[in-house]
Order: sequence, then C-alpha cells, then structure tokens
Amino acid sequence: MYKILIVDDEAKIREVLCEYAEFEGYAPDQAGDGMEAVQKCRQNHYDLVLMDVMMPKLDGFSAVKEIKKIKDIPVIMLSARGEEYDKLFGFEIGADDYVVKPFSPK
Repeated sequence: MYKILIVDDEAKIREVLCEYAEFEGYAPDQAGDGMEAVQKCRQNHYDLVLMDVMMPKLDGFSAVKEIKKIKDIPVIMLSARGEEYDKLFGFEIGADDYVVKPFSPK
C-alpha cells in the first residue's frame, strides 16, 4: 500500500484529503506544518507528499527544499497561490507538480 503524507495547516483540508486517499486505497499520514513534515519524512517512508505552501513555522517551499535534501520523494504542491512565479518556483525547488486550490479531488 502506498503511503502519502498530507501537509496542510488547515485540519479540515487534511481530513478531507485523507478520506479521499483512504477511499482510493492509499495509507495517508498528516502533518500540520512544514517542520512536522520534514521530521516525519526523516523518520518514515512515504511514496508521495502533498504539500501546502502557506503554513506557520516552516512554509511549504522551505519544507520541500529540506525534504529533497533527505530523500527523493515525489511532491505535489497544493496552494491557493496560483501566480506563475509561485508555480515556477515550486518546480525549481523540486516539486513534481503544482495544483492550485480550490480543486476537485476527482
């Protein structure tokens, strides 16, 4: 079973994404900020990380930089920040895709 780390400071968003992931047969885990995500990636194996950009303590861009130093894990950025600059920066730091909120989980 593939493990997905869902990182967002909004608990409701994490819960909904976890429900969809479980329904599709994945094993989701959660982190509420970038620092927690980096710690979890150091301690666990994940097949994919879904990362919000705007979070307290450590933003998603900085978290992706740290995670990519540790392991080569595919990362999809999920953000309300949909400017071209943000998307390009996400790809430059190692994100594999960039999805702008709101989006349909289907």
